[in-house]
Amino acid sequence: MKHKLKTILLALLSVTLFFGLTAPALAVEEDLVGVPIVVYGANLTDDEIEKVKELLDVEDLEDTREYTVTGQDYFDYIGGSASSNMFSSAKIIGEDEGKGITIHIVTPENITKVTSEMYANALLTAGVENASVYVASPRPVTGHSALTGIYKAYDAEGVQLDQDRMEVASEELDVATDLAEKEGMSQEKVSELLAEIKKAISEKNPATKEDIEKIIKEQLDKLEINLSEADLQKLIDLFEKMRSINIDFDKVKEQLEDLTSKVKDKMDELGLDEGFWKKVANFFGDLFKSVGDFFKNLFD
Repeated sequence: MKHKLKTILLALLSVTLFFGLTAPALAVEEDLVGVPIVVYGANLTDDEIEKVKELLDVEDLEDTREYTVTGQDYFDYIGGSASSNMFSSAKIIGEDEGKGITIHIVTPENITKVTSEMYANALLTAGVENASVYVASPRPVTGHSALTGIYKAYDAEGVQLDQDRMEVASEELDVATDLAEKEGMSQEKVSELLAEIKKAISEKNPATKEDIEKIIKEQLDKLEINLSEADLQKLIDLFEKMRSINIDFDKVKEQLEDLTSKVKDKMDELGLDEGFWKKVANFFGDLFKSVGDFFKNLFD
């Protein structure tokens, strides 16, 4: 549980990236409002599908649009392995304009790596601004198939997705997860590193991959972080890809500062100190609504 809760700041910082992209967000079509869309992991057994329907409260099948997310979808949408087993599932309900995004992980004990913020990130990256999402799995899994299913659901319903945005979103989360799992590399430190790199890119406006590499090395030195050559290259490749798809890093910097200020204010309000991770569960719902309102206001 502690491991999951520690990903909150990482995911909150990651989610700001995608609003720096020049492509406009896409709104959910009006005819999807109130319509349940359910995506099942392709490797679920028949019994497990029934269990998932129960967990996701799928009752009226006549009004429910159902899809299956496969390993091939994982490859097609975000470049994952086509041979991946897909178990986690999701129900998405389009909401009225202004409702924002809410995420409900119905089986948190079985979704081991992808957090509520990461699922929100998937929706926001796809351009969806108003939706309620429910995620469940009958067995312990990372949660990636549900994330891929979210992309597939909107694509199947006619909401155009940007392939570059999806792939960069997935890659950043993968890199962050990999770094956070390194011995001695806390997720808080990963959050700080990614945020500082983005801010430095905003200030220095690098023109080449070599400039990106220099910025990353400067931030690693400043934060006294030592990475293997392989992990360093992952960061360089990631941020070079971000640069190549025209991310507005000035906007990223503003969003990072605004969002981290909101998080700090909430922490100060609750008196969060060494007991922070125990208190997260209690205040997180309210905090996530605040973050959702923040993103919504970006487009008002």
